Amino acid sequence: MVEQNTEVKLKILLKQDKIQLWNPPYTEDNNQPGCQHMQELAERYAALLALPPPEVGGALESVRVHAVRRGKGNQTFRDTSVATLELLLPRGSRKDSKAKSEVETRLDVPTQQLVDRIGEDYKLQNIKLILNGKTLSVGQCLDEQGVKNHSKVMVLKLSDAEWKQQLNEEEEKRRNQEESLQRTHKGFQILSERDGSEDPHTTPFLEIADQKGNPLKIPHKEKKALILAMGFHEKGRSLMKKKQYDDALIHLLQADQHFNQCGSALLSSVDNSAVLQLDIVWCYRALEALSCLQDASSRLNRAESIFLQCYGEKRERLMMLKGNTGREEVLFLRLYLLQSLLSYIEGNDSKALQLLSSVESLYSRVCLDPDKVSQLLVLGFTEREARLGLRACQGDLQGAAEHISTRRQEQQELQQREAQRRRSRMAVVSSLSELGFSRRDAARALQQADGDADTAYTILVESSQLSNNNTQQGPLSPDKVDQLLYLGFQRSSSEAALSLTGGDVQEATQLLLDNNGVVPPQLLGASSPSTSSTSSSPSSEEPATSSTSSTSAEEAELVKEVLEDIPHHEEDHLDLTLEEEAEVIASLRSFLRQT
Repeated sequence: MVEQNTEVKLKILLKQDKIQLWNPPYTEDNNQPGCQHMQELAERYAALLALPPPEVGGALESVRVHAVRRGKGNQTFRDTSVATLELLLPRGSRKDSKAKSEVETRLDVPTQQLVDRIGEDYKLQNIKLILNGKTLSVGQCLDEQGVKNHSKVMVLKLSDAEWKQQLNEEEEKRRNQEESLQRTHKGFQILSERDGSEDPHTTPFLEIADQKGNPLKIPHKEKKALILAMGFHEKGRSLMKKKQYDDALIHLLQADQHFNQCGSALLSSVDNSAVLQLDIVWCYRALEALSCLQDASSRLNRAESIFLQCYGEKRERLMMLKGNTGREEVLFLRLYLLQSLLSYIEGNDSKALQLLSSVESLYSRVCLDPDKVSQLLVLGFTEREARLGLRACQGDLQGAAEHISTRRQEQQELQQREAQRRRSRMAVVSSLSELGFSRRDAARALQQADGDADTAYTILVESSQLSNNNTQQGPLSPDKVDQLLYLGFQRSSSEAALSLTGGDVQEATQLLLDNNGVVPPQLLGASSPSTSSTSSSPSSEEPATSSTSSTSAEEAELVKEVLEDIPHHEEDHLDLTLEEEAEVIASLRSFLRQT
């Protein structure tokens, strides 16, 4: 890291002095260094950087060799379309810790071909390639996924070579990791489809709530994406706690993909996505892959922007919501620490030092007195409660005890209200189902009606009538649908509007214009019983068999498995022991003292 810092500083000086090391007199015709001129340059820059001339000379030569190689790579790419990629290899796989690892390849070849070459050249098996935080698909070509000449590609090893020596064991690890991704996805997908129409004690389901525990009204598609995103995030965090950073990063990047499917308004109003960005960059740090500067920097900027939107410029929104800001300070500590680390790697020592000072100041405020933690444990509180309580109260022992007791009472009251709300909901769903509607349709109608039973009943009746009318009027005319599509409306909205208006194009057009191009949910209602029973799949009309029972058992096992990764405490992401942070602070302070 020190060498990288020195090289970046030298590049800045070279750019200021308009010196091109790849040209004479610094590089001779045979690509060898112009020793005398390189020596003079090293002595001049050594005085400016207050570093030993041999150290600066070595760094200058490294910069020169890289520049010559880059220029040669550019010429090769222009002449032959063969690109040069820089590889960020796993620890222990680098042949020379100081030399850059590169590979030449065409970009119009399948990614699998590059994976095979890297595996053969560096004796690696079961690897994934990461570009700017995204996993490259082995089935697609490199250029289709944004790989360019001189791209930096991170190589992740999916199995621990020291732990599993044999090929069959490594293959098992790879399969297990892929299976973990699939099982996590399927488990949370099952939960995202549940609507709470069954007993939550026997059929768990998830709801998205605000910081006070109140359920949020979110469109079904966004809710599904958000549950999947949060599920993969929690799985990744669980792996981070076990120091399994390779596996954690893969799950966190999957979470990021699902978060990107949510609306920007939703993401900017909650801090989940910001915490995810921090966790991804923290994994980069643990894997010594902070050379992915552009991606890491953009993620930290995104995290900071979301924190400011959610919490306020001076944490005023956070204070209004929670009454204190102490617990969230650990997130800013990690944010500023990572920003300081990146600044150092970029050669900006002054900014790194400024940020590190902010980090150390924050650390002194959130680092806890072990004696106070012990006293709270004696009072019957947990370690997590003690840490969060002391940070919320700026280390005040009495205040922390009162704060924890109050939080326990609030949580108990919230659980009681939630249990009562679910009992009431189940009672209404049962009443509606007794009238001939399915429990799923009744639950969805009740959700649309904001819990009002009479409105839910009206929605169900209108939906049933609409379904009958649709059945009577027959299929929609493709010509009429095309007319609405030509006017710029979406196909689903066009078909729904024509169904509601009995196929009248003019009325359907006016309906869509009056409602911003969509059909209001209250007109559509929920899926009617007749719709749900007319599936083309033969199995939907057959009685339950042993195979369906086994499927239910499998789903229950999947749900149980993924729920184990969800922490029981809603502020688990704030409960940092700061042990890793302390190590990084000490290392960074040591690096900066050497400059």
